[in-house]
Amino acid sequence: MTTDEATPDAILQLGLGFWASKTLLSAVEIGLFTTLARRPLTAKEVVAELGLQPRGTSDFLDALVSVGMLERTGDEYANTAATDLFLDRAKPSYIGGILEMAGARLYPFWGSLTDALRTGRPQNEVKAGEDFFATIYQDPARLKQFLHAMTGISMGAALAVAEKFPWERYDTVIDVGAAEECVPAQLALRHPHLTGGGFDLPPVGPVFEEYVGSLGVADRMRFHPGDFFVDPLPTADVLVMGHILHDWNLEEKLLLLRKAYRALPDGGALIVYDSIIDDERRANTFGLLMSLNMLIETDGGFDYTGADCRSWMADVGFRHSYVEPLVGPDAMVVGIK
Repeated sequence: MTTDEATPDAILQLGLGFWASKTLLSAVEIGLFTTLARRPLTAKEVVAELGLQPRGTSDFLDALVSVGMLERTGDEYANTAATDLFLDRAKPSYIGGILEMAGARLYPFWGSLTDALRTGRPQNEVKAGEDFFATIYQDPARLKQFLHAMTGISMGAALAVAEKFPWERYDTVIDVGAAEECVPAQLALRHPHLTGGGFDLPPVGPVFEEYVGSLGVADRMRFHPGDFFVDPLPTADVLVMGHILHDWNLEEKLLLLRKAYRALPDGGALIVYDSIIDDERRANTFGLLMSLNMLIETDGGFDYTGADCRSWMADVGFRHSYVEPLVGPDAMVVGIK
């Protein structure tokens, strides 16, 4: 492209992309999509329902129409099929928990990305002398909200794992770092022969049990309390680590993979899924940005390519491994013992 053909459009759209992002996050925060799930509303009715000011509300709603998050017929606004399904808090398919956390926590922390790049240090609550993750595990209400957010970000991958892995060859499964139990619950619903459960820190237990109970699979999926850095992992035909491995530095990643290898029987499988970066590190933008999020949120965490993970699996003893795309930016790396 010559200088005469170059335009600044893409630069400006990307550089000011936080405008659209924060518009969506604010809509989730105020419950707009939940309100519109009940019935379409005019801008004036939205103002009254949500306690907003008239100034700016029409621009706010029309901006959401423009970016494909709302539909407008005449002067009434309604959810799209996607926002009605995934951003209505009253539906079990709600994934807005992760967006609520993004608006409340991640959005301001990403304002310090430059500091993170210069220092290599986290830019979250640690800067104020707080430990977010230690704190939420002491507060049942905040813990439940956080775990629900993890379900939101994992649901698509959980459904894909349930479909794309040959579960008919295996009988038991344990999700390591299970959070609310999204993955085992979806596996149990799709594959009635499977039993097992999830392994996580003890405070997660009540949230786990409430979730599997609500889906009617508590008889086949139970909670195993423990710390995966301290305690042995439960044994099962298949172990799952979803959105777990990227939290840790390389030494810690290898430790977890070794523990998984020891816990599996011969022929057993480890499924690791994350926003796996493509091997050329060019295409999976979400995965690369997630790795920057690990820079902001953790002391040593980072995302990785499929080739990276397969190499680590080989190093700890897995005899075979492969990568398979799941949904969106997520993929799974499967290691066979």
